[in-house]
Amino acid sequence: MTEANTALGYEQARDELIEVVRKLEAGGTSLEDSLALWERGEELAKVCRHWLEGARARLDSALAAREAAEEE
Repeated sequence: MTEANTALGYEQARDELIEVVRKLEAGGTSLEDSLALWERGEELAKVCRHWLEGARARLDSALAAREAAEEE
């Protein structure tokens, strides 16, 4: 993931990914442009996945801490 991509928030990356998908589904772009859009979509999907994995880790940590506190 590039530094520019890591600066994107989840919502920004998701919204841009939605737009990329719309453009690809609409068709009418050259093969070169379609490939560039596909590659950008893959990068954006990685950004989203990174954010979601981080959120999942934070949630798991919070739940584990709560369970540990309840056991004490």
